[in-house]
Amino acid sequence: MAEFDLIGLIRERAATRADVLLGIGDDAALLQPPPGHALVVTADTLNEGVHFPAGTAAADIGWKTLAVNLSDLAAMGAKPAWCTLSLSLPRADAAWVGAFVDGFLDLAGRHGIALVGGDTTRGPLSIGVTAMGLVEQGAALRRDRARVGDDIWVTGTPGEAAGALVLGGHVPGPAPAGEVASSARAALDSRLARPTPRVEAGRALLGLAHACVDISDGLLADLGHVCARSGVGAEVRLDALPASAALREVFGDASRVLQATGGDDYELCFTAPANLREQVQLALEQVGVDASRIGRIVAGQGVRALEAQGQPWQPPRAGYEHFG
Repeated sequence: MAEFDLIGLIRERAATRADVLLGIGDDAALLQPPPGHALVVTADTLNEGVHFPAGTAAADIGWKTLAVNLSDLAAMGAKPAWCTLSLSLPRADAAWVGAFVDGFLDLAGRHGIALVGGDTTRGPLSIGVTAMGLVEQGAALRRDRARVGDDIWVTGTPGEAAGALVLGGHVPGPAPAGEVASSARAALDSRLARPTPRVEAGRALLGLAHACVDISDGLLADLGHVCARSGVGAEVRLDALPASAALREVFGDASRVLQATGGDDYELCFTAPANLREQVQLALEQVGVDASRIGRIVAGQGVRALEAQGQPWQPPRAGYEHFG
């Protein structure tokens, strides 16, 4: 296919919104932010062999490409609005692009985000998305607002995507505790291929959480970014980390390494005042998201992981290093 045929294929299927004055097909898009809101902008690039294994289904790549950007918007408490898509492809494969768009637009439709432009080019398989969201003026969640005495929370059950990467031989990690059942393997693989961006949770935390970050590189590593930006320390209790039944079944006690240091789950880690525990729990229950208290913000610097009896625990690494 020619380049503009590929663009036409995408344009025909992309939904729009009333605040898109001009979408796909021109040199740039024209968008109309509503009054009283701040524009939240994020960008991510996914490369084959780094962010997804070679041979990953095109629809899963499409879903995940958008999911990682929606997760960034979620961490700011933003409501998704618009996005652009840049595709670098080894060849113009209409079937692959069609399947990719299936996954991408499936997730886009669930969150009301409109694809308004982008680019296509020939090269190694690489996908870049710029996503834009809207948040009420002055209300955005940030990394630099954690306060001493805050509870530390995490949504969902981190570690599952990392478990799938270990089982697939893509990263080093703990050995399975025994024979891996197909149902448990499928559950972990699903979390890697199609993460759930916690957009509704981010919105529900506005006015409750002090600071927030999404877990893309590992819980301890990403919480460390909050501590660095806020000028505080953190204590995380290993026994409080929530683990899924599938992760426990496959890795047993070694699950905690994946829970604490594995990335790619795109859950939210946030801090909130201890006197708002009930409100936080209720707000998240109302949007169908589970969350667990895993520690507290303290004076000092850095993140300390603690065993059940309070002894410091040293992980093999804090999280993923892009240039490590």
